[in-house]
Amino acid sequence: MDYRWFISRRYLFSPRRFSVISVITGISIVGVGVGVTALIVVLSVMNGFYDFVQELLTASDPDVRIEASAGAIANPDSVLGVVLSLPHVESATPMVSGKALIRRVDDSAEVNKVVIVHGVDSSGVAAIRPEVVETIAGDFDLSRRDGRSGVIVGFDLSERMGMLPGGLRRSAARVQLLSAPAIERTLTQLWPAAERVFEVRGVYDLRRVTDESVVYVGLADAQQLFRMGSSVSSIEISARRLKDSAAVKRSVQDALGTERFRVSTWYDLQRAQYDAMKVEKWAASMILALIIVVAAFTIVGSLTMVVIEKRRDVGVLQAMGVTRRNIRRIFLIEGFLLGSIGTGVGLLFGLGLVWLQARFELVPLAGADSFLISAYPVAVRFGDVAAVVVVALALAMLASVYPAFRAASVEPASAIASDG
Repeated sequence: MDYRWFISRRYLFSPRRFSVISVITGISIVGVGVGVTALIVVLSVMNGFYDFVQELLTASDPDVRIEASAGAIANPDSVLGVVLSLPHVESATPMVSGKALIRRVDDSAEVNKVVIVHGVDSSGVAAIRPEVVETIAGDFDLSRRDGRSGVIVGFDLSERMGMLPGGLRRSAARVQLLSAPAIERTLTQLWPAAERVFEVRGVYDLRRVTDESVVYVGLADAQQLFRMGSSVSSIEISARRLKDSAAVKRSVQDALGTERFRVSTWYDLQRAQYDAMKVEKWAASMILALIIVVAAFTIVGSLTMVVIEKRRDVGVLQAMGVTRRNIRRIFLIEGFLLGSIGTGVGLLFGLGLVWLQARFELVPLAGADSFLISAYPVAVRFGDVAAVVVVALALAMLASVYPAFRAASVEPASAIASDG
């Protein structure tokens, strides 16, 4: 074993009587361990919430969306042909989106609500909106039967307005969708056009986050409702893997150009929310890192007292031929050992607490009855753990610089004579 490591270990682990130095050394190790534990736990909880929110939002957002820079996409079939030939693209489907007023036509109560209408192609929507297609009541049926087209509504909207699909002893609720052009015609024309009635065929549930104000109708019905002819609002793309979205975006931009079309990934569509969560994560990390900084100051004090206590030993080592550079390395190694022990203990406790939370949900969420999950979610990222380890060890090494240089500045003759 290298003699520098041997001496560092002896100074740190050699049995000695209970003293202030041993207390400060123990406090240093505990401080680093507590800081590392807190960072790992908090970062894991932040990651858990990020993954949870991402899962919710990507259930209603496509992996990649293509929109016209101005107006609507007038040639959706040609755009689809280009998109489907690109790598990493699983499927693509056109969509018409707009706001409309929904009201029941089979109920005496006057209940109206503004909703977002998505007109979709039934054959292509399954890959883009799988959670919507898996209805909790009725079927995802947008076809036209008995003169009425189907509409799919969210659970909250269905519950609020009493709109249910047909059953054994129940007829399907009928609703009317009025777009802005339709309302304008109703108010301005003496003989308004006949009202189109839709039949509720299914109810979906996206965990009561984005489903309340979104309804789905057939693509042709939406084009007629918003008077778009053969144009569509957007092309929704499903990538083979979520992480391929950025590559798909670049491919689409290269193929279609950026002047006529605007291309957005799932991250771009909700960038404000994702960025806010990242800022919260790193702000919390910076605050908790102060625990390790405080522990680093105790390392400075502990090693400085060791230098004072071992002053004669340092003088003897120099008299035996050990260079000042190697004296510095001895105390730098001791600082590294202090940081390594504290970091190791913190990793053990931090990862252990995260595993216990994931396995047994030890800490429940306050008011979980009205929330979507019952306990704090956790997710460990290798990059976060590596960053915590590097920061903890770097601070420990930085804290040992001053004691190491102080030890190297000891004059061997005066050190031996003063303790002789």
